[in-house]
Amino acid sequence: MTLTAAIAQPARRSDRPVVAWLIVTAAMILLMVVIGGITRLTESGLSITEWQPVSGTLPPLSDAAWAAAFDSYKQIPQYAELHAGMSLDEFKSIFFWEYVHRLWGRLIGLVAILPPLVFLAQGRIRRDQALRYLAVPVLVGLQGVLGWYMVKSGLSVRTSVSQYRLTAHLALAVAIYGYVIWLAAGLLDRGVKGFEPGLLRPAARAVLGLATLTLLAGGFMAGLHAGLTYNSFPLMDGKLVPDGYFLLQPWWLNPFENITAVSFDHRWLAISTLCAVILLWLAARGRPLPRAARLPLDLMLAMVFIQVVLGISTLLLVVPIPLAAAHQTGAILLFTCALLTVHGLRRADR
Repeated sequence: MTLTAAIAQPARRSDRPVVAWLIVTAAMILLMVVIGGITRLTESGLSITEWQPVSGTLPPLSDAAWAAAFDSYKQIPQYAELHAGMSLDEFKSIFFWEYVHRLWGRLIGLVAILPPLVFLAQGRIRRDQALRYLAVPVLVGLQGVLGWYMVKSGLSVRTSVSQYRLTAHLALAVAIYGYVIWLAAGLLDRGVKGFEPGLLRPAARAVLGLATLTLLAGGFMAGLHAGLTYNSFPLMDGKLVPDGYFLLQPWWLNPFENITAVSFDHRWLAISTLCAVILLWLAARGRPLPRAARLPLDLMLAMVFIQVVLGISTLLLVVPIPLAAAHQTGAILLFTCALLTVHGLRRADR
């Protein structure tokens, strides 16, 4: 059997519905992250002030219900300090994105829990492997709880949610997405016997870690609205290293609460990710890699350039919503390429 044939083995017929479920779930989570980003950018996340997992499935259906929802929003600091005098129609426009965000989360929950139960009953998932698949709906449920915990941080005292809880919410979404992608990749590609990745696999893991760290740093950027400042590149206020990086005390608060430090860290993590991806691609050039590794590696090289262009453009244009949403989507796609590269750089016995 040739190398190409060995790496192109399709999933077993019995696995195909499971693979389809995993891919659909991952796609829905990806879209959820994008919707969540738009919700954040439009300042819509606090427009629904209650968590009603069942009754909240339907939006307000009468004038009285809309008035009640608007009155609830008027009780929180964000309305008083940022949106005082907002009309009901303006409220409905921000309510829309938060409602879609929560509704899509409920749909993900249904898609996450029902198919694996059916697959278990059909025998498509072995009982000794049940936990690895049933972990998906459990994690999705925890994400819903964490999402409400995040929203609660902005309902009193603050006019926006905590950047710590926002980033934790993003991190769990990325973790669930990555886990689902990894399960699907394991069914689609079982590795190549005799392939020795050498140092490429730990190098790819390092790149994955760096891309993930950059993505999460973007969460702090969003949480602090840091993209609205230092709208120049590569200099910040005319300097490579801006003044005020260690403005806060104790010093370790700066990477999480100081806009100057958060902005500086994110842009240089992004540049470091760009350099690391290029070096990894050059190191793998000419090596007889499995297609399951070569394809995502090549895509990662293309994606990292696209992502850098999107990031710089978003910054220079002062965070237009379509461009910022595209930048967030690009971060997830870059993470996907890095994850699949790590998965592809393994032996069949793993």
